[in-house]
Amino acid sequence: MSDQIKSIVEKLNKEPFKKNYNLITFDSLESIQLLQLLNDVLGEIDPKHVVDIREEMPEQTAKRMLSLLGILKYKPPGSITDLSTFRQGLVIGSKPVIHPVLHWLLQRTNELKKRAYLARFLIKLEVPAEFLQDDTVADTNKQYEDLMEAFKNLHKECEQLKTSGFSTAEIRRDITAMEEEKDQLIKRVERLKKRVETVQNHQRMLEIARQLRVEKEREESLAQQKQEQKNQLFHAEQRLQRVQLQLKDMQHAVVDSKPESLMKRLEEEIKFNSYLCSEKFPRELESKKQSLYFLQKVVSEPAMGQSDLNELETKVCCLKTQLASIISRKKEAKAEELQAAKEEMSNMERQMLQKANQARELDGTEVLKGDEFKRYVNKLRSKNTFYKKKRQEIAEITAEYGILQRTEELLKQRHEAIQQQLQAIEDKKGISGYSYTQEELERVSAAKSEMDEMKGRTLDNMSEMVKKLNAMVADKKSSLAPIIKELRQLRQNCQELTQECDEKKVQYDSCAAGLESNRSTLEQEVKGLREECIQEESCYHHTNCMKKNLEIQLQRAKDEMKTYVSPDPQDRRKAIREQYTRMILEQENLGKKLREKQKAVRESHGPNMKQAKMWRDFEQLMECKRECFLKQQNQTSVGQVIQEGGEDRLIL
Repeated sequence: MSDQIKSIVEKLNKEPFKKNYNLITFDSLESIQLLQLLNDVLGEIDPKHVVDIREEMPEQTAKRMLSLLGILKYKPPGSITDLSTFRQGLVIGSKPVIHPVLHWLLQRTNELKKRAYLARFLIKLEVPAEFLQDDTVADTNKQYEDLMEAFKNLHKECEQLKTSGFSTAEIRRDITAMEEEKDQLIKRVERLKKRVETVQNHQRMLEIARQLRVEKEREESLAQQKQEQKNQLFHAEQRLQRVQLQLKDMQHAVVDSKPESLMKRLEEEIKFNSYLCSEKFPRELESKKQSLYFLQKVVSEPAMGQSDLNELETKVCCLKTQLASIISRKKEAKAEELQAAKEEMSNMERQMLQKANQARELDGTEVLKGDEFKRYVNKLRSKNTFYKKKRQEIAEITAEYGILQRTEELLKQRHEAIQQQLQAIEDKKGISGYSYTQEELERVSAAKSEMDEMKGRTLDNMSEMVKKLNAMVADKKSSLAPIIKELRQLRQNCQELTQECDEKKVQYDSCAAGLESNRSTLEQEVKGLREECIQEESCYHHTNCMKKNLEIQLQRAKDEMKTYVSPDPQDRRKAIREQYTRMILEQENLGKKLREKQKAVRESHGPNMKQAKMWRDFEQLMECKRECFLKQQNQTSVGQVIQEGGEDRLIL
């Protein structure tokens, strides 16, 4: 976009616009000024558009510009695809719409001038088919089309002549050569007249030659009429095809026309008109009121003189000095604040290193920091979890051991009761099998004793394992107690240092953010002041240049007036007015001579062409006479030969 604006400004500052814009002044143009500028460029392309847009309605301006842009075949860029959006932007003078149009027009001004010139003659007026039924309208339309075709041919010939490279010197040489040929032809015609007068029946031969010329001209006219009739037939066929196509289009339009489409079109027009009435016109009225107020304010102020300019220059110098001093003071203050913040940060880092060294001297090892301390705490937590798990397993084994002991006691009691009952029954009943029962009881008792022994060994092993685990836990507790104590102290110190470091970091971040915001604010202020300074300087230089130009023009006017009213004739002859007067008189005399010469050439052109044509006819006549003479001689010689042959036969 910046390259596009730069190209537009460069083109506008050149001929024939000479707007003397820069990027800032061009970008600060209001919508009405942008529309007037676009209208000026269009007026340069087509003089019919040289108007003041303030004197016509905005709808007329938009319609006129859109029609010319359509003739010039302008296509909106890819970002503006909706025609209604483009039309709305053109009405309100939107920069995203006006800038691409200006860039496109200024890049190809000469080509568009030619296109606009041709459009006045080559844009065909579409006559409705029902009007073409009238013979008069049809003949007029045909003449219009013929004239359009003739204009196309003439324009092509003109372009070919322009590009052919002919010059006035070559044309003058051709005219001189034609005059010499004309003199030679006149002399030859006179000589031939003298020779023809001696020939018999020369008047009759001239009449025959004249009739031959008339017949040839008639033949040419008949061929031309035949070609014209062919052209008329071709145009009639084309007109018939166009009428048929129009009839088809009208039939399709009648078929496709629906109330919804008509309502949609009417709604778009209503929206556009309501936008113009409710938004655009009030905004334009308000802007015009403001511009009128500013103009009245400017008019009411007295004109600026040299003293006012000197005063403005003094104020500009004072403002520059004050601006420089303010900027330097702010820079110094911010530099001091930044240096203090850096010193404070270095002190905090030094204190943190000292605290770390003290902790390392107390423990003999390096103090854990950050992630290392977290990993150490997680390791202790995992060991504690493992210890609790093993302790729970020991408790479960101990509970199971108590249950087994209670089960053993119950079994023993039941065994004793059953044994007593069995013995009582055997005594009472006298049942045999006591030995077998005794063996079984011994085997069961042996198995039971083995089981009891195995359980005893298992319980002994488990008790020993529990004792070992308790001893290991006690040893670990005793060994970790001082470490945990030191770790608590170090953890407390670490928390204090971390908190202090976070506080200092927050202070540093806030200070750095404040300094950065102040720096950006100062940069913006400096940038704005520099732009204002540059603008003031440009205004000053522009005013100074205008002043110098006016002084030079005033001095030239004084010198011219002094020279013009001087009593010395030689001095008066040096005056620019006298020089231009003499040049005008010389050019008028030269133009008068050229017009007289042109008049003489025009007057002699017709007779000369007539004489040249007569000479060509005379040459054809003489050629015809020569052929007749040769033919007559041949016939005479043949007759003599035949006559001599007949005489010889008679003699024989």
